[in-house]
Amino acid sequence: MSAGDVAGLIAAIAFVLLVGALAVPLVKLGRVLDEARASVRRLTDHSVPVLDETAQLVASSSTQLDKVDTVTSAAAQVSENVSALTSLVTATLGGPLVKVAAFSYGVRRAVAGLRRGPR
Repeated sequence: MSAGDVAGLIAAIAFVLLVGALAVPLVKLGRVLDEARASVRRLTDHSVPVLDETAQLVASSSTQLDKVDTVTSAAAQVSENVSALTSLVTATLGGPLVKVAAFSYGVRRAVAGLRRGPR
């Protein structure tokens, strides 16, 4: 064997060692990527049911809000009707009732004045 053959053999062995040294991190990186893929798969498997339940909740909430809107509209209409009825009763009975109260007040004062006698 010549010196060139020995140098070539040493270079080949060094290259094999270098490839082996680089292969270890690549294998570890492959394991890390496999774990990452498995984690993403588990996360997806757990997230999909949560998203389905959330969609059902939003749909249910929309239905409930429609019902609340109906009840609120009915309550507003009842409130308007009560207000109109109150205005009608006040207009119909308010004026005459005030006149009766004023008349009774005047009668009481007159009777009280008669009881006291002349001044």
